[in-house]
Amino acid sequence: MRELVVLGTGSQVPSRERTQNGYFLRWDTEGFLFDPGEGTQRQMLYAGVPAGAITRICVTHFHGDHCLGVPGIVQRLSLDDVPHPVRAHYPASGQLYFTRLRYAASFYERAELLEEPVEEDGLLSVGSFGQLWARRLEHPIESFGYQLIEPDGRRMLPDKLAAYGVAGPAVGRLQQAGAIDVDGRTVTIEQVSEPRPGQRFAFVMDTRLCDNVLALADQADLLVIESTYLSTESALARRFGHLTARQAARVAQECGVRKLVLTHFSQRYLDPQAFHDEAAEEFTGELVVAADLTRTRVPPRR
Repeated sequence: MRELVVLGTGSQVPSRERTQNGYFLRWDTEGFLFDPGEGTQRQMLYAGVPAGAITRICVTHFHGDHCLGVPGIVQRLSLDDVPHPVRAHYPASGQLYFTRLRYAASFYERAELLEEPVEEDGLLSVGSFGQLWARRLEHPIESFGYQLIEPDGRRMLPDKLAAYGVAGPAVGRLQQAGAIDVDGRTVTIEQVSEPRPGQRFAFVMDTRLCDNVLALADQADLLVIESTYLSTESALARRFGHLTARQAARVAQECGVRKLVLTHFSQRYLDPQAFHDEAAEEFTGELVVAADLTRTRVPPRR
């Protein structure tokens, strides 16, 4: 299962229609919680996302609408006695803020939360999910975007397997070893499979348009990106370090994104259709204007 659960989509303050930010990415056995704003714990209950599903918390920056849900999440991990370690990534320059959020109130700390702050652009972690990268964005305070890259693999071809007599447990041995002997002849994995590109996910929040936005979005199967303003307020977007829906969609088109999720909307806008219409003028792929509790799957592998 690879799926994005949108917990909140509002920028700055919650409204009647939108909770502050919060995004949960199911990626096989991993669960990435991005930018838990105020109300995230409650939204997780509505969405059916248990605290035990979280394996990593990724905070882009320390404006309140992206981090004020951290105390509740951290304490819930211990309340539910989550048995596995949970890693937390956030800008190292905001260490004081994260410490205050982590220990905002008294609680019995049982869960293991491993702090892994981000100091610069680069590879953060490697695991069964692939590679987790961070890249610095342009906002009034330090902000990082995140990118998940699955290594390229190979797709086994049933007709080729049958032709070469590879079946049952031998398939697994071939995948591990790269070559096996079958009835006196060597069969290589290249003979019975074809290349399969790994999947990519990108998460881009508060930022002006910059080179790292493009680097994060490059060839993403699923791009979650802020579109705080419509293009009529492009001057405000530039001033406060944000993107317009048109800019976000143009990035997606130029970078070969397959599915685009727009979010982080200013409360000044009441009609989400306007974001769709503006973005659709630039982006020809699958387009989602996120609402709270939206669920959207990562596109299937090519």
